[in-house]
Amino acid sequence: MKILIVGPSWVGDMVMAQTLFVCLKQRHGDACLIDVLAPEWSRPILERMPEVNQALSFPLGHGVLDLATRRRIGQSLAGRYDQAILLPNSLKSALVPYFARIPKRTGWRGEMRYRLLNDLRLLDKQQYPLMIERFMALAHEPGALLMQPYPRPQLQIDPASRSAALERFGLELDRPVLALCPGAEFGEAKRWPTEHYAAVADAKIRMGWQVWLFGSKNDHAVAEDIRQRLIPGLREESVNLCGETSLAEAIDLLSCASAVVSNDSGLMHVAAALARPLVAVYGSTSPQFTPPLAEQVEIVRLDLDCSPCFERTCRFGHYNCLRDLPAQRVIDALDRLVADPAEPTDV
Repeated sequence: MKILIVGPSWVGDMVMAQTLFVCLKQRHGDACLIDVLAPEWSRPILERMPEVNQALSFPLGHGVLDLATRRRIGQSLAGRYDQAILLPNSLKSALVPYFARIPKRTGWRGEMRYRLLNDLRLLDKQQYPLMIERFMALAHEPGALLMQPYPRPQLQIDPASRSAALERFGLELDRPVLALCPGAEFGEAKRWPTEHYAAVADAKIRMGWQVWLFGSKNDHAVAEDIRQRLIPGLREESVNLCGETSLAEAIDLLSCASAVVSNDSGLMHVAAALARPLVAVYGSTSPQFTPPLAEQVEIVRLDLDCSPCFERTCRFGHYNCLRDLPAQRVIDALDRLVADPAEPTDV
């Protein structure tokens, strides 16, 4: 049984997609080979999932149609797969499996793709409220009850790769590491203010911790603002890795963290999949749809009347769901999760 997965376009969604891969392996056994067609940036995530046989790089950016390229890719895959499972709901995502003439093409009803899929599912949001449930359900027949407990994403780390990342950035594990992930590609309504992150960093550094800040190059200035809010003497115990690491290096270095504080972002899901003690800060979004899937997690939010609004920017302009969420709540959550941090174990 060879299955082609058309993967999602976001880091967090790609991490959560591992629940589908686990379900497919459980249903079809080890003889099931899973290849994932996804953007090249996702390769470091997929390479850390033992269920994935091969990551196939998809060259087109999010939202780009380029029908000729999709036809060419589809024709190059013809005859190689028994089934395709589509995680995006867009019409564009259904074109490659259609051009590949894959016998069974499975996905939720979405953007006018009735003729492109021959195993079209109608989503009952009440039956499957979580995103992972919607992914997992595609491994089974329509309407199937999902076996519990649900599998959790688990990224596997190569110790040699992790050691190389530590050496490249001159990082030591002589003190517990607090990883801060202050970015969020979705928008400002997901970003906890820098002064609150700085207050958390200040408190933990005074307790003997070091602080590593993670994110993309777009988060570099935000992370540097957090560092600059620390007084001299404490500031030197932090390092801004935003935009400096590859995604592979970020994953490996996050696995070293004694604890993580993150906005609702892709790195939040990565930290959960690495089984790191995690405090997740929610503002405009809700953990009821895409919660971090791990044992040691505390979710911190204010639950105001106007949230969750799922907007990129606050329609009232005040961002109170995040601005009024004090740093002490996150510090207290960290203390509950990690009373006496030990040296991180291999994941």
